[in-house]
Amino acid sequence: MKFGGTSVGNLDKINNVANIVENEVKNNKLIVVLSAMAGVTNNMQNYLDQINSDEEIENDLVLTSGESVTIGLLSAILKKRNIKSIPLLGWQIPILTDRNHKKAKILNINKKRIEEFFKNYDVIVLAGFQGVNVDGYITSLGRGGSDTTAVAIASAIKAERCDIYTDVKGVYSADPNIVPEAKKISKMAFEEMLEMSSTGAKVLHTRSVELAMKNNLVLQVLSSSNKTSGTLIVDEKKLIEKEIVSGVSYSKNESKITISGIPDKPGISANIFGLLADKNINVDMIVQNISQDGISANITFTVPSSEINLATSVLENNLDDIKYKSLKTDENVSKISVIGMGMMSQSGVAQKMFKTLANNSINILAISTSEIKISVLIDERYTNVAVKSLHEAYNLREKKWVQLGRFSKIID
Repeated sequence: MKFGGTSVGNLDKINNVANIVENEVKNNKLIVVLSAMAGVTNNMQNYLDQINSDEEIENDLVLTSGESVTIGLLSAILKKRNIKSIPLLGWQIPILTDRNHKKAKILNINKKRIEEFFKNYDVIVLAGFQGVNVDGYITSLGRGGSDTTAVAIASAIKAERCDIYTDVKGVYSADPNIVPEAKKISKMAFEEMLEMSSTGAKVLHTRSVELAMKNNLVLQVLSSSNKTSGTLIVDEKKLIEKEIVSGVSYSKNESKITISGIPDKPGISANIFGLLADKNINVDMIVQNISQDGISANITFTVPSSEINLATSVLENNLDDIKYKSLKTDENVSKISVIGMGMMSQSGVAQKMFKTLANNSINILAISTSEIKISVLIDERYTNVAVKSLHEAYNLREKKWVQLGRFSKIID
């Protein structure tokens, strides 16, 4: 079981988590992974920014400190309820990682050590987001890394399921803040959740979904404040019926870069994106076309907004090598995506998306696709209109059942 920052935001909420754990421990021994209280990690980052720290070892030590508080508090509450509980930090398992700081990758988890703890305790309360590297230094797994911790631990011990408790009731067909009639999805494939996570849905961390899919670990996303069932994320083969489109997601964390007047010859694109890759800058949507002069080319692509300044700096510093004529950036863009396993066997999905946007006078700046996803880049100011209109176009709203004598009927 994993509880995020909003679920452990204060003592009342931690007591609520204790209630959930107390109820579940009657049937199973548990590993409970906790994040820091909501906002604490951001506060720690602010402290580091104020002293302008670029010390990786110290920074990770500070950033992972919030989890110590939440696991200590929950374990103490559980013990007061006569539940055999122990709080553990990442290094006490250990969760062994590589030497990367801020985005460490898990290399190994000591399963036997966990089994030893379970001989004396019924609940292990484990700090998320952290591990220890091969040199013995504390590392962080990147923002949202508590999801990764939970899935990695569950996979290591071959758990039946990993429940991710959050402040929403499950995964929805769209952001309910934009589309109030969005429906909660009862079951979806790993691939769909992975695409949703990578295109803006903030319910689960992308790395955790990848890890669950690799280990075929069933995930459930559910609310810590509501007792209703959540959304199960499973292997595609367990889906009885595959929706053509399951959901519409969006991301405003996108920035567009356009490089104009580059030589139209082999190797230029490889050079440009190689320079960005060397700085670990993630490039998403890419469009290349020939300039009107027929001699040079233009390339447009997107990067995370947090990396736009670094990407621009890399390109400007390599002007003599790339030999472009102009470079323009636009941070007022948004990526809109429609996702669904049924796309693989259904035609017309893209046509409906493009027609819906055109009917709302929304211009498409770039397009990218996969087997189960179509993404477009648009002007940020049209984000809400695009999400609402596409959700309506694919008829994703919650269906209502009415009773007609002995029969029931769905009404849209």
